[in-house]
Formats: sequence, structure tokens, C-alpha cells
Amino acid sequence: MRSSWRHSHRWIGRLDRYLVRHVSDLPGGNHDDFFRRLSASANHGKLWMAVAALMAAFPGKTRRAALHGLLAQAVASAVTNGIFKTLLPRTRPLPEHLPVFRFVHPQPTTSSMPSGHSASAIAFAVGVGLVRPAIGAALAPAAIGVAYSRVHTGAHWPSDVFFGSALGAGAAFVTRHWWPVRPPFPQTSRTWTEAPELPGGEGLSIVVNTLGGSFREETAAALGDVFPKAHIITVPPGEDLLEAITAAAEWPGTRALGVWGGDGTVGAAAAAAVERSIPLLVLPGGTLNHFARDAGTGSLKEAVAAASRGEAALADIGIVRAERGLPGQPEVTELLMLNTSSVGLYPNFVRRREHLQAALGKPLAGVIAMFRTFAAGTPVTLSVDGVPHRVWIAYVGRGRYYPRDHAPLLRPVMDDGVLDVRLITADESFARLRLLWSVLTGTVAGSRITHLREATEVRIDAGGAPMALAVDGEALAGVRSVEYRVLPRALAYYSPHT
Repeated sequence: MRSSWRHSHRWIGRLDRYLVRHVSDLPGGNHDDFFRRLSASANHGKLWMAVAALMAAFPGKTRRAALHGLLAQAVASAVTNGIFKTLLPRTRPLPEHLPVFRFVHPQPTTSSMPSGHSASAIAFAVGVGLVRPAIGAALAPAAIGVAYSRVHTGAHWPSDVFFGSALGAGAAFVTRHWWPVRPPFPQTSRTWTEAPELPGGEGLSIVVNTLGGSFREETAAALGDVFPKAHIITVPPGEDLLEAITAAAEWPGTRALGVWGGDGTVGAAAAAAVERSIPLLVLPGGTLNHFARDAGTGSLKEAVAAASRGEAALADIGIVRAERGLPGQPEVTELLMLNTSSVGLYPNFVRRREHLQAALGKPLAGVIAMFRTFAAGTPVTLSVDGVPHRVWIAYVGRGRYYPRDHAPLLRPVMDDGVLDVRLITADESFARLRLLWSVLTGTVAGSRITHLREATEVRIDAGGAPMALAVDGEALAGVRSVEYRVLPRALAYYSPHT
């Protein structure tokens, strides 16, 4: 192949030959075999795929870094081989430039400019490093070694390697724009308040819902051991839970209300505590214990410590006003929301994710659950604050949740005064493919189908059609419209200081 590229850039050619002469002057040895093997291992990206497979065994940011590295590598490879090798034809080094024993066999026949191996190597290492800097730094010597090996084995000129490396780094940063690195979660913050000290549970009334996800026969006895002075009511299946909560809250001498159960049970107890202006002690009795985890009482030991020392904080609560019934004869139901509410396919997604996460871990379970839920699901038509949308998910969280995508997990601040509103819409063309691709690549938060905002009031209207509403895990059918608002710092809850 005649090289018009070399003739138009003579100074680069001279620099290339100067550098190659220095490589040629290096004495032979075992390093020649090492660089040939290293270069061959990176053919077709095999080395980086193997590294990514190893990283994928570790969930969380490491797995995300592996996927980001592969995406950057794919972009770099496509641009290098599909575009620049055609635009910049150039002959490769000849045996006269390097000792024959160093040459890679067989030598590639495509254009020497730019180096595809270098582009892929640098793209993968930088792409990984943007998510996991320590792993990216550990991969840097291997990536640089692959890039250098292309000169050492006579496959490329040094300028081919430099240009290919620049393309690889650029591909990594471009994919970062598509797939931005998640910001770190903010530090946990509390607004502390005074609460009664409850040594041994003195002045504490506890309601135990036997339908709670972690209830066992020995649960009530265990609570009696750690709170020997508490009044404990156990609610078996079939009995009225709300009556039991009211009775516990009004028990003579009660200075605080405790609750053992799932999110719905905790919400009912919180309503009773707010109504009577007494603090709430949330015990980890549900399947996921959302509020207890955010409150810092995710273990019984932490809950006992906070109650004994009288350590408490303030939390906002959400008020949900749901309108049901016939259009001309509405029935209004008002609920308290401690955690989250949703309309659309989100409840189905959560159920699938929770079923899979024990075996697969939450991130991978979330991806599979999302694919299963939305591959066959149908969006609903809603008006959100007067703006019509076709919606897969309408999600409202009481407080700002993290991460900012389709699977919020943590709420570091309990009294920020906002509703966390997230819509995943089907308004855009190819909406289903956009959704599945964004879930697969972890780019939901930055996708056009995702709308994130914060508010103090939200109204969702189904246009007269009934919709299914979930509030803190409890379903409410036949809802025609729903309004949300924030009641600032209305609930005092026990939370350990440390």
C-alpha cells in the first residue's frame, strides 16, 4: 500500500523512524517473547474481555466499571477500524526497520494508522478507571504494555500507537457523557430532637404484626427480653391491626410507640404517633425495613440503644390524597406516606427484583426484573401536574433517594422537605428499546425517557380511568387521581447518634 499519509507528514515519519531505530537497538531477550505474547493476547479484545469477565464476578461499582470499559472499547474499535484506517492509509514497518526475530507473524495487512490494539487497550483501562480509579490504575501498565508491544513487534509505527491511544481515551470520555459516573451519596444528616429515655422499654408500647416479613414464633419473646418493661401487643392474622395500634398508642403510661412489621404497618403506626405527638420506635420487622434502615435502626441492637438513651430525630411525612369511586361520586382516601408511592409497572418490577435478588444480588436482579417487566408491559396515560405522558413508571419518594435512577435505595436525609418525583415515559420513539438499553447500560438517569425533579406538591390524574396505586407497599385499586404533599418534620423517631 503506497502511503500518501507519510508523504504529507514527513516530520512524523522522521520521528517514527528515529524512535524505531532506538527500539531496534535494544538487545534481544526474553522480553521479545513477552511482548509478542502480550500483543497476541489483545487480539480482537480478548484480554480485556477476560478482565471484564473477572470483574463482573464482583457486583456493584466493579461490575459497572467492567461494562463501562467494554462499551468504551467497542466504540474505540469501531471508530478506529471502521473510519480512520480507511481515511489514513499507511504502510506498516518493514523488516529493514526492526530485527526480523522481533516481528509479529503474520503481520497485519490493514492500514498501520491508527493502532486498533492501542485504542482498545487505552479505552478499556480509562473507561474502567472513570468508574473505579484504583482498578483503572492497576490496568494502566497492561494497557501501556499492549500499546508499546505494537511498536516492539513491528506491527505499528509509534505515531500509530499515539493516535490510537488518543482515540481510545476519547472514546472512554465520550461514553462517560452517555454513561455519567454516579456522584457519591451525601453524608447522613439528622435534625435531632428530644425524646423520652426508655430504659428496659419503660413507657414503650410495641405492636408486633405477625404477618411481618421477619416474624418468627420467638419474636415476641425476644422483644420481651430486650424490653422487659414494655407493653407488647402481638397481632395474629385476622385481627384488626389498626385497632391494635390505637390500643397500644393509648395504653396508660405510654410515652413512645414501637412497631414491628412491614412498611404498611410502620406507616399506620407513624400516623398514630403523629396524631398523639409521641415518638416512634421502628424495629426491623419487615422484609426490607426501608424506614428502619434509613432511620439507623436496621438492627435490634441499634433500636434498643437509641430508645434507652432517648436519641431521636425529626422526619417529614407525605400526605397522599387519593380519589376513587365514580366520576360524579368521588370517594376520598387520605394516607400517610413514609417512604414511596408508585403508579404503573413499578410494583411488578419490585416484586420480581425482590424474588431474584437473594440469588443474583440487587444490581443484576434489578436489570433482569426490568427486562421481564417492561418487555411485555404496557404504559399508562397519565397527567402529571397537568402535563400528559405515556408512563411506564410514575414514582414519588418522600425525601430525596439515591441513586438517581430506576432503583432508588437509600435516603440519607429524612427532613429535606421534598418529594422525589421520577417518571419513566413512553412518549419518545422506540421507547421500549430505549428503556431496555438504558437499563442494560446503567444510563437510566441520563436517558431521555427519564424525568427527574423535586417538588413539595404533585398531582397525578388518570383522566377518568382507574389506576393501581401503591403507597409504602400497600396497593389501592380503582384510583382516578392522587395528590401528594409534604408535612415537614411531623414525625419524631428514635435514631442512634452514632
